[in-house]
Amino acid sequence: MTVFRIGEAADLLGVSADTVRRWVDAGRLAAIRDENGHRAIDGVELAAFVRAPAGEPAGHSEESSARNRLRGIVTAVVKDTVMAQVDIQAGPFRIVSLMSREAVDELDLRVGSVAVAVIKSTTVVVERSTPAVAHKARTGA
Repeated sequence: MTVFRIGEAADLLGVSADTVRRWVDAGRLAAIRDENGHRAIDGVELAAFVRAPAGEPAGHSEESSARNRLRGIVTAVVKDTVMAQVDIQAGPFRIVSLMSREAVDELDLRVGSVAVAVIKSTTVVVERSTPAVAHKARTGA
C-alpha cells in the first residue's frame, strides 16, 4: 500500500500542508497514522478524494469533451505576424500554447490575465514518479 505524508499529499495536489490538514480535520479526507504516529493519507483514498467532484471548474462547458482544465495566470505572450506563443502558470505547472495571433487578439490574452488551458490530446506521456514522493507503508510492524 502506498501512503503519503501530509506534505507529500499537499505537493501532489498543489496546495499547502495546512490545507490538507484542514481537509483531514473536517473529515473531507481520511487519514491514518503511520508507524511513527504521523498522519498519512492512503494513496487509494487520496486518488478518490481528487476524483470526487467538488463543483465544476470556472468556464467548464458541458458541451465540450475536453476534461483537462488548468486555470492560471498568463506569464508571457510572444506574437509574430501569424502565430503566437502563450505561457500560463497553473499552480506548479507551466503550460505553453502555440496558437494563431488572431486567437490571442480575440481572447485579449496579456501578461497578468487569467486564462484556462483546456487540454485534449491523443498522446499523453505518463512517467512514474521517483520513490522520494511516495513511500511504501510497512506491514506487520
